Amino acid sequence: MAYETVQVHKLTGGCGAEVAGVDLNAMSNRQWDEVQRAFVEHGVVFFRGQKLTPEQHIAFARRWGPIDVNRFFKAAPGYPEIAEVRKEPEQKTNIGGGWHTDHSYDAEPAMGSILLAREVPDEGGDTLFANMYRAFEALSPGLQRTLEGLSAVHGSAHIFGKDGVNARNPEGAGRFGNQELVGADVVHPVVIRHPLSGRKALYVNRAFTLRFEGWSVEDSKPLLDYLYAHATRPEFTCRFHWREGSIAFWDNRATWHYAANDYQGERRLMHRITVAGCALQAATGTA
Repeated sequence: MAYETVQVHKLTGGCGAEVAGVDLNAMSNRQWDEVQRAFVEHGVVFFRGQKLTPEQHIAFARRWGPIDVNRFFKAAPGYPEIAEVRKEPEQKTNIGGGWHTDHSYDAEPAMGSILLAREVPDEGGDTLFANMYRAFEALSPGLQRTLEGLSAVHGSAHIFGKDGVNARNPEGAGRFGNQELVGADVVHPVVIRHPLSGRKALYVNRAFTLRFEGWSVEDSKPLLDYLYAHATRPEFTCRFHWREGSIAFWDNRATWHYAANDYQGERRLMHRITVAGCALQAATGTA
């Protein structure tokens, strides 16, 4: 079905589309419907030149659902709903510098994340995305059936806990907090039936998936490593170059993302709002 009130341009055959001809502060009902459809169809949508105040950013997010305040990220001053994704010129590490999907460590993982560029480097700082529908569909039928019968354990302590990666990084203290709130590990199906599109999607990720349920870490590693490499094949991915006022809104149930750390000596400041999701259901059958 064609779009009539917005222009939707695919970035690549892998995933992602840029939506033009819309002011997110003044959408008609028809534009809103078509932006929603583009989000479901493409997994991640991009907007350029959006002049959103923090209040307008929050209002746009709330049109999609309740805000899921990230308990680990430092908030933007005065706006607890907005997480800061910041890298200063003297810092060497960035936030999100590995393939992952947000909040898979929660019992009800986040639906989506809305990232708004406030300050960007002159060069670099792109974000890459990968399509988990296509990653699953390209697997052999036998492996698909095997994965549909599995669940996986996800957790956050190894990243956000008191002995985690961020705690060991001297640059982490200014970015993250609440180490005591990591919570218990959770279990999700390895292949989900997406709650909006109805399509099957691969639901594991390198950052937060610990092992398959009922398997040891050692037994899980070879298959998980294979899936991680498979899912980031170039034909499943796109790359977004930021400009000030750009927005990326990605579906955490259908995509992974990765923030490139290739702008040493420059500042990058992004504001992220996460939209709450729901419990995930296993994919069964061929529908």
